[in-house]
Amino acid sequence: MKSKMNTWTAIFNIINCVMLFISWFVVIAQAVSSNGDSSSATFFYIFTWIGVVLNILSFYYAKQLNISVVGAVLGIIGSLLSGLSMIFAFPSIVLLIIAVVFEFLQKPAKGANDAK
Repeated sequence: MKSKMNTWTAIFNIINCVMLFISWFVVIAQAVSSNGDSSSATFFYIFTWIGVVLNILSFYYAKQLNISVVGAVLGIIGSLLSGLSMIFAFPSIVLLIIAVVFEFLQKPAKGANDAK
């Protein structure tokens, strides 16, 4: 059985990767202009923490449906890294890309029985 939550979380993680990539340029531009306004950084942090919540929900639904949780766990770790500090944006992007692949695959969990 496929989980729509995993699919939508994977799509959000793709968007999150793009946002993390864009955040580098925004943060650098903000540092150069040094106007002291941190509203753009706040936007990226909020976006990342929404990803954490979605990946936790994806983990829950994957456990309920006996789907592999590898994608959700990688998504949680990737989102948490960038949620803690934007210094970790690059590792977060890598983890989120791998998470997207596993979340789209939605293979049955190891040891899951299809006995009816």
